[in-house]
Amino acid sequence: MHVGRTNQKFSYVMNGQILDTVDSEKDLGVMISSDLKSSNQCIHACSKASKMLGMIKRTISYKKVKVKVSTFV
Repeated sequence: MHVGRTNQKFSYVMNGQILDTVDSEKDLGVMISSDLKSSNQCIHACSKASKMLGMIKRTISYKKVKVKVSTFV
């Protein structure tokens, strides 16, 4: 990954192999993009939360308000 606007974007070699260039990478659970914007991280977190809420909604058959509130909090 090349970070910064003025980066000359060299090709890096390790053990005779040219390393791939990527626009974003996940490290320690955080999405890092080459422009250092957090939009990819926000999209990823929102998608993950939406999937979890959908799974909870599909699997809970007992749907009293008190049970729902304690599940989502």
